[in-house]
Amino acid sequence: MKKNLQTTFSTRQYMLSKDFELYYYCDSQDDILRAKVQSHSHDYYEFYFFLEGNVSIQINGAEYPLQTGNMILIPPGIPHQALIHDTNIPYRRFVFWISESFFCQLKETSSDYVYLMKLAQSKGHYIYHYDMIAFNALQSRIFQLIEEIHSDRFGKATKVSLSVQELILHLNRTIYEKEHPNSPEEEHNLYQGLMQYIETHLDEELSLDQLARKFYVSKYHIAHVFKENMGLSIHQFITKKRLMMCRDAILSHQEISKTYLMFGFRDYSCFFRAFRKEFGMSPKEYGELFRQEEPQAASPAQDKVDK
Repeated sequence: MKKNLQTTFSTRQYMLSKDFELYYYCDSQDDILRAKVQSHSHDYYEFYFFLEGNVSIQINGAEYPLQTGNMILIPPGIPHQALIHDTNIPYRRFVFWISESFFCQLKETSSDYVYLMKLAQSKGHYIYHYDMIAFNALQSRIFQLIEEIHSDRFGKATKVSLSVQELILHLNRTIYEKEHPNSPEEEHNLYQGLMQYIETHLDEELSLDQLARKFYVSKYHIAHVFKENMGLSIHQFITKKRLMMCRDAILSHQEISKTYLMFGFRDYSCFFRAFRKEFGMSPKEYGELFRQEEPQAASPAQDKVDK
């Protein structure tokens, strides 16, 4: 059964952990009215991933409208405030805090971990945007990390530590590669190239023949390399990846009828069978199960009744 991954919002703007904290918020109308936060700054780094709502953010006195797919990075000491323009729309986001001491530890390990932090500090570049495919991939990573944080599995602390570092590296890598499109990194590594291409082209045809044409190698060589590295056939991996993206899109309240097409399933019956096999229930049942645990925004009609 899906756990409730949501955190009840608090106006607290200081860290309890010495390294990092990660939250998933889904505020209803009443939550928003009770928990407004004024302009503030803090002594840690804040990654903010905007999922839903009619919201803008004010940073250093400048206001920026937000859209689904925005990632904001606020360095220590920078005043900022979320401005909510419509309380009838649920306000959903991830918030990821990283302490300065943890930042220094990462920096000592590799400067690759802190590319974004240094960019924000030196150039005041705070807001980035992911397209829908990339943002759903990012959501998947974050949901999996939150699930691990709330689990009681063996090796939890080690897994969480590795996943946090992987998430931070992923954020730095995706933005770096977006801003350096001609970077030759990983071009000579077929397996890594395939992984990257699949993740960003899930809505397109990904047959062995098409991949062979893209990478100028035989489809048999691609199949061999992928099986050796992943332990799955490339078809199995692509199907699982698409199902994970569909799952997280459904959890983000996107329409099932659009979701399966968005991630490369051309036939609903095939998608339905694959989803049920992977998750043990239909897409509709999965979405309803999760949404039962989320607060619902009050409708205007209900609001009048309550008043």
